[in-house]
Amino acid sequence: MTHTTAHSALFAPARLGPLHLPNSLVMAPLTRNRADADGVPGDLMATHYAQRASAGLIIAEGTTPNAVGQTYPNIPGIHSAAQIAGWRRVTDAVRAEGGTMFLQLQHGGRVGHPDNSGLMPVAPSPVALTETIHTPAGRRPSVVPRAMSVEDIHATVADFAQAARNAVEAGFAGVELHAANGMLLHQFMAENTNLRSDAYGGSVSRRIRFAVEVARAVADAIGADRTGLRISPANTVNGIEEGDTERIYTELIEALADLGLAYLHLELADPEQPSFTRIRDGWPGTLIANPNLGWPAPLPADGGRKAAERLLAAGADVIALGRAFLANPDLVERLRVGAPLNEVRDKYTMYVGGPTGYNDYPTWSDPADRVLTSGGVA
Repeated sequence: MTHTTAHSALFAPARLGPLHLPNSLVMAPLTRNRADADGVPGDLMATHYAQRASAGLIIAEGTTPNAVGQTYPNIPGIHSAAQIAGWRRVTDAVRAEGGTMFLQLQHGGRVGHPDNSGLMPVAPSPVALTETIHTPAGRRPSVVPRAMSVEDIHATVADFAQAARNAVEAGFAGVELHAANGMLLHQFMAENTNLRSDAYGGSVSRRIRFAVEVARAVADAIGADRTGLRISPANTVNGIEEGDTERIYTELIEALADLGLAYLHLELADPEQPSFTRIRDGWPGTLIANPNLGWPAPLPADGGRKAAERLLAAGADVIALGRAFLANPDLVERLRVGAPLNEVRDKYTMYVGGPTGYNDYPTWSDPADRVLTSGGVA
């Protein structure tokens, strides 16, 4: 039997930049590889996001600001007219269901391959990813990226700014800059991927410079209150070794604190870790917290609700959930009434394929859901 739990702070309205969110639950950006070979979103993606429009905000998946920034096959872009038009169909579908979207801008840097983009990946230094990478022909050894010149850096900053303008043209309320998970902005900040000796390498203040310049350029292009930033301190995904995590994020927050960004999005947030307290105390604006739910372990039965409420109690303003939204298009309502949750059925279809494992998760009102849920039946 379900039970009403709507008194939770998760369901209270929230403010995010110029937006008034109907609840404090955000759908986190999730790589799903469902664009076409040219990075153009289609009907499959429009359906997927429209199904989840009850989220207070949807942050759409990592999307490349330029061709060389592509990571894997079938990743969407936002640098061509066709890609902008494709995303416009997605945002129109979500808006028709009452939802609002930001777009995550993600440049892969060394997390890329010529078989995916047709171009040699670029990075702060010629340090290859230490693992293989997925390509249309299967997994291939990673390549040594080309070290970016200062001219390349300036051009990439401009590409991020233009991509942000394109996102607004495509109907997004704003953008999130992906400075986490070993992507290009993170590569500049980390010791093991940034071996430069110029103004963009060496000291922490120089290693954060690229991320700060991108944030300021995007804020200038579309408004700081339409610009968010995602970070993942101490996360070693994609072979990242930051070296001096506390100093990196202390200086990064200090450099951006007066900019008036819409939010800072903290991945793998844990209210019991000192790093959470430091970031919450140091960041003057809205903090979106994405709880650490132990990927690749299965989701907890509550979909992360208890972890989310602990983060709110510790000072987070808004909560971002990923896999729980993936498997439950009506996650907000399920959590509101205490309904059982769908489980993620197949990790493979999280990242590859068509509608299966993407658009076929039933809502709680669907009788078929009584078969596909965990935790019993109502």
